[in-house]
Amino acid sequence: MYDLGLLVASCALLGCVVGFLAGLLGIGGGLIIVPVLSALLLAFNVTAVENVLVIAIATSLASILFTSTSSALAHHKNDNVPWVIAPWVMSGVAIGALISGFAASLIPEQILRTVFAVSVVFIALRMVLSARNKPLSEKPLPSGPILGSLCAIMGALSGLIGIGGGALIVPLLHYFSVDIKKAIGCAAACGIVIAFFGSIGYISAGWQVTDLEHGFAGFVYLPALFGIVITSWFIAPIGAKATHYLPVNTIKKVFAVLLVIIAIKMVFS
Repeated sequence: MYDLGLLVASCALLGCVVGFLAGLLGIGGGLIIVPVLSALLLAFNVTAVENVLVIAIATSLASILFTSTSSALAHHKNDNVPWVIAPWVMSGVAIGALISGFAASLIPEQILRTVFAVSVVFIALRMVLSARNKPLSEKPLPSGPILGSLCAIMGALSGLIGIGGGALIVPLLHYFSVDIKKAIGCAAACGIVIAFFGSIGYISAGWQVTDLEHGFAGFVYLPALFGIVITSWFIAPIGAKATHYLPVNTIKKVFAVLLVIIAIKMVFS
């Protein structure tokens, strides 16, 4: 039997790191939670290796539900959520995220690792390019159904790899000439939808797995979720304040390198 208290404490420490980076860089915590939590679950012998990545992704999404809610409320107060297009965007990501929860349990472990790694490398490259602050060429917004369909793809990919979706939704909306602050606000609201519907999918699919021990809600591991949320909720505002004092563009580049290393390790471990 593993030491539950030590595991929760480890997840709380993980929540501190995730919360700070999420506030500082505006990224979803899943990029860090998924690989680190996978390692913790194996180290504490919580689950068999064939389920570990799915459990880490499901738990990551569940934790993002809390952090995205806090972020979205703040953006709404600042009038940074474009409610004219938000319904189309949120509907699309909801459909994609719900499908991803069921699909992930059917995908072989190595393929899921590869999908996560490729997505992380893409996000890392975007972080490096965004640090250069190059202006984007203006593109008109597509019609609602087309925008919703594009966002469904982003929602499915976000749910599949356990991230809130901001790293994918923001550049998509900004490409279509949406103001960057509005795009971030819309992505924050979408993070709630992705996390909620993705978690439903993972919980529903996990009920059919008979070898999961106590402490699970489907594929979501509740002690780890508790540990992450109790710290990340309070640390994220500190990270946001730190943007005024730290060289964020330099940190983005360093963090991008770290993501690539993590991605390579996940594929070959």
